[in-house]
Amino acid sequence: MSLNKNLHGAKRKKNDEFYTQLSDIENELRHYSEHFRDRVVYCNCDDPRVSNFFHYSRTNSRTWA
Repeated sequence: MSLNKNLHGAKRKKNDEFYTQLSDIENELRHYSEHFRDRVVYCNCDDPRVSNFFHYSRTNSRTWA
């Protein structure tokens, strides 16, 4: 018997979407603004309209330029 029932259950249900909260992204990435200066960041997401990483980078890209 498998010990990871939760993973198998999510695989069967296909209801395993997880979206990082915008507040968590803001709290973490504000410490790295110098690391993003003059860089290109590719955001791998299925739909940028629902990606909080895309939203954050779009609204804060001027502070990195």
